[in-house]
Amino acid sequence: MMVLLRHLLGDVLRRLRQRQGRTLREVSADARVSLGYLSEVERGQKEASSELLSSICGALGVPLSQVLREVSDQLALAELQEAALLGDTVTTDPVPAQDLGIEPVPDRVPQVADMVGV
Repeated sequence: MMVLLRHLLGDVLRRLRQRQGRTLREVSADARVSLGYLSEVERGQKEASSELLSSICGALGVPLSQVLREVSDQLALAELQEAALLGDTVTTDPVPAQDLGIEPVPDRVPQVADMVGV
């Protein structure tokens, strides 16, 4: 069974909205997205463009990076569960970023004040 990214994204957006006690109608109005379309995104029936996703995150008052981090965490769990069901050998040891050819993420993310010299 393949996990679809749009399903995970929809679940995360719905949970965030519900935690805030907000309705689809309220968020769709704030995001300037039709109620039906937002509902389809939350149910994983539609792929959200980056612009639409940014607008929804803005309406929820949540950084896009946080939403993507939550989706990434859910995806990692789903992959581990799928591998366990298939009997695959899965390593839980992280691959060093350098081995992947990318810069490692710092332990502390710089704050805006750090970047502007305040």
